[in-house]
Amino acid sequence: MTNPWTVATSATAVALSSTRFFFTRSAILRRQVSPRYGVATMSATGEKNLSSDAAHLETIFKQKKALRSVVKRDLKSMDSTLRSQEDEAIQRIVMEAPWFKACKRLCAYISCSALREVDTTQILSHVLGSHPEDLQMQKKLFVPRVEDRNRNMRMLHISSADDLIASSMDILEPAPVDADGNEREDVLFANEPVDLFLLPGLAFDKAGRRLGRGGGYYDTFLSRYQELAMEQNWKQPLKIALCYSVQIVDEGTIPLTPNDILVDALVSPSGVIPISPAALEIRH
Repeated sequence: MTNPWTVATSATAVALSSTRFFFTRSAILRRQVSPRYGVATMSATGEKNLSSDAAHLETIFKQKKALRSVVKRDLKSMDSTLRSQEDEAIQRIVMEAPWFKACKRLCAYISCSALREVDTTQILSHVLGSHPEDLQMQKKLFVPRVEDRNRNMRMLHISSADDLIASSMDILEPAPVDADGNEREDVLFANEPVDLFLLPGLAFDKAGRRLGRGGGYYDTFLSRYQELAMEQNWKQPLKIALCYSVQIVDEGTIPLTPNDILVDALVSPSGVIPISPAALEIRH
């Protein structure tokens, strides 16, 4: 029988790495235009500023693309034994962390070996294997489902690895309905907040900057959830990124755009690296 955590094929990496970056020139311009400027009445100064801003963002996108190529190369050349050791260490650190033990509801990614993401198999198996009678260990798990190529991603509740199916790109995702035909609970429509996000990425720095794969799915989703938490007066969840040693880059290496979301902490093989005040509060 096929292992439910079977990794995606290498074709997935090609498909995702070639996904068009989610910023478009029109979206950039709309975001940068001040409300006092009308399209027809914008001053020459305004037009010059917009042109300058667009050029600046275009430069950032090129810098990100170049950095992605470097990190992908480093991940590809990573020794398989070392990678397995780091996978084990990272997952052990997460499962032993007080903030993980205390969380009741979390969103976590399903690792894809073809994308060389930090493995989450043990973490997810631990969460899904918790005994129902052990109330302290019960955790509600939401995992991602990509809806289209326009940054639309949902986080749906699963209670078993059997709830997962392979997507068209051979990435394991939750089916939109359960075995009984009922729609799965979407975290954006849940009645209670989540405590924790476990996030993937390509590169990170110790200032909380995260470089994704260019699709914009996580930044878009995290932005939506942050808005929801503010509307509901919920405490913002901890955003923890899992990363191999080679994925941590020098501060200032990862350029930022207005849509980028910072993470609260990193978990590398050497331990937890707290970044935000929220992470510093719960590091012990």
